[in-house]
Amino acid sequence: MPLVIDRREGYFLHDLDGGRLIDVHLNGGTYNLGHRNPEVVAAVRDGLDHFDIGNHHFPSIARTALAEALVASAPPGIGKVVYGSGGGEAVDIALKTARHATGRRRIVSVVKAYHGHTGLAVAAGDDRFTRMFLADRPDEFTQVPFNDLDAMAQVLRDGDVAAVIMETIPATYGFPLPVPGYLEGVKELCERHGTLYIADEVQTGLMRTGELWGITKHGIAPDLLVTGKGLSGGIYPITAVLVAEHAAGWLREDGFGHISSFGGAELGCVAALKTLEITLRPSTRERVAALTERFAHGLAEIRERYPDWLVGIRQNGLVIGLEFDHPEGAKLVMRQLYEHGIWAIFSTLDPRVLQFKPGILLSDELADEILQRTATAIGKSR
Repeated sequence: MPLVIDRREGYFLHDLDGGRLIDVHLNGGTYNLGHRNPEVVAAVRDGLDHFDIGNHHFPSIARTALAEALVASAPPGIGKVVYGSGGGEAVDIALKTARHATGRRRIVSVVKAYHGHTGLAVAAGDDRFTRMFLADRPDEFTQVPFNDLDAMAQVLRDGDVAAVIMETIPATYGFPLPVPGYLEGVKELCERHGTLYIADEVQTGLMRTGELWGITKHGIAPDLLVTGKGLSGGIYPITAVLVAEHAAGWLREDGFGHISSFGGAELGCVAALKTLEITLRPSTRERVAALTERFAHGLAEIRERYPDWLVGIRQNGLVIGLEFDHPEGAKLVMRQLYEHGIWAIFSTLDPRVLQFKPGILLSDELADEILQRTATAIGKSR
């Protein structure tokens, strides 16, 4: 698709020819609050009067303030924050932390997982990428099917697994929803076998499911939680690993065990603090709840019109996957959506499913426009 992004604001993208698209992909949730959110932009502009990237050798007021805010917002038991500049780096930090805490090397993830493209992160993902970079190491990285608790029990039973890492709803796999009791069962197995539970909330966190962290909807307090993308406010790269006290030993043993020149950049902390403040407002939670109902109702109506084509709707809050009856159906729909002014992307590891991620601050009017254009595009894609 010949799209080069020019002007952007709110939930709109404009190409170099002046064409307008409504962004319903949001770069995986990077733009939850919209492109160039005025409050985040203003916070970073003000921050430039005092801050720059900072220096990882020294304590930092900005990093400390964001760490305190993240810990306050986190599930029970979280006491430390380690910063990165990208999601893959944050996953690497989480996996290294788990290995140090347990003294074990083996990592378990799910089939068709995606956790980033850096060293350890890519090894925990789909073999499309691990084989390309010779990162497929079955002795250290094991995958089991999502929603298969028996398979998970089988790989954990020997007590040699450092961590299980899972997206609460696997995004690049097309948002298959966890069956009732599955994630809770995995956490119980982890506790039984001394394995740490890493919740990858890069795409499902920051109110996309109607809760700040999707994992808390399952009553789970993970040992580590990874956040990124939307934490940046779409303005300045920053990611973070939230670590329970019992897993944070390396920070006390050698704080330079992981260093990152740009991880926790002070301007990034400024952007993230404002993003977190906006996201935690009661009005934002109310908006997500209202939009969740609006899209559930609207998409159900579209499915009733095309039941043999739109065969599934996977939804948890504003995390939505649309499943089509064709091995690459989402690609066909994506093309039509593009022609009708909507930007959304098929799921890389299951092209039957379209990733459909409305912004969490959408107006009702724009939500209705998205649904109308989506209905037209789906009708023409069959």
